[in-house]
Amino acid sequence: MTETLSTPAGTRHTPGGRLALLDVLRGTAVLGTLMTNVWVFTAPGAEWGILTGSGGMPGFTSLPGGAETLFRLAADGKFLSMLTILFGVGIAIQFDSAARRGLPWPGTYRGRALFLLAEGTVHFILVFAWDVLMGYAVTALLVAWLLTRSDRARSRVMWWAGGLHLLLMAGLTAALVVLGNEGGGGGGVPREVVDLYAHGGYADQIAFRLENAVALRMEPVLTFGLLLFLFLLGVRLYRAGAFGADAAGRRIRTRMLGWGLGLGVPLTALSVLAAPDGFLLGRYCAAPLVAVGYIGLIGTVVDRVRGEGPFVKGLTSVGRTALSAYVLQNVLCVLVSYGIGLGLAARLGDPGRPWWVMGLWAVVCSVLMAGSALWLRRFSKGPLESVQSRILRGRGRARPREGRPS
Repeated sequence: MTETLSTPAGTRHTPGGRLALLDVLRGTAVLGTLMTNVWVFTAPGAEWGILTGSGGMPGFTSLPGGAETLFRLAADGKFLSMLTILFGVGIAIQFDSAARRGLPWPGTYRGRALFLLAEGTVHFILVFAWDVLMGYAVTALLVAWLLTRSDRARSRVMWWAGGLHLLLMAGLTAALVVLGNEGGGGGGVPREVVDLYAHGGYADQIAFRLENAVALRMEPVLTFGLLLFLFLLGVRLYRAGAFGADAAGRRIRTRMLGWGLGLGVPLTALSVLAAPDGFLLGRYCAAPLVAVGYIGLIGTVVDRVRGEGPFVKGLTSVGRTALSAYVLQNVLCVLVSYGIGLGLAARLGDPGRPWWVMGLWAVVCSVLMAGSALWLRRFSKGPLESVQSRILRGRGRARPREGRPS
């Protein structure tokens, strides 16, 4: 049946059979992660500065401070959790595709995960220390295997992972409280690190990331339980029909909206009141709940959108080129913020914060939305997605086996 302008945007399928809502959600999640990362790129000392506590939220004592705090609270950990859930959805979709075609599982998916690990490693070394792709790749390999297990086994793993993550975050938060009470706060960003990102050479920045790789790669290690939980939650939501175009899918999204925001927003507020000791609970415990609410909210809004205007089309295009868009947005921020490029982080500094940082985010988002839409007019996949496809195709097609993935 031919689509009409009255068809809700989220219920349509793209030519490749992709549900449009998932692409909108992916696009939103990718651009949403930049709402957090843009403050990392523009902070003194960049990634290391955030680790040493120099990038704390300013609070509500002034208009600029309040604007920055609200902007960052809306994003911190929320869109990263959304992206993680959607990655789990993607694995479930590929598993079902392999089952329909009678292909072995994990089969060629191992190649996809290993490509992602390699790409993430290069991204970490050359661009951004807070890369998420490496952690996703390792988690994806485990989840791909878990998809061959029973629903009951996956459910046990999911809830154990979530419970252990909460215990770890509670323990680390208690440790932060004790250290704070004993005056064990950090000493700030070393001047040489600030100068490295503001005026240093590119090779020196790479060397710094490699020398401090253990500390800079600690987040995915400490949050592995959360990654596993959210991946499996994505699988569960997909199989429950949460992204479907029918009435059942809309009901699930409505419940996600109510429960996610109903629980997540108050917990986020409590973490703000407990700042700075509540940082871990806000980013790694409350934020995933808000992410579930965001998925429900975006789905509810998209369900009511008639036709596909430029904004929805831009988000959809970013979602279809998510890997390329994620890497490109970080490259653009490096070139704008660091001394190896325009050096605006040092040149503009505090007097222009937060307005120029928010403006940078808006400009990069606009470039990605317009650029990805133009790219997809000529190509079916993003640049990195095409490289991945060619590499995997070069390894040859997997041979079918008897039976299908269970």
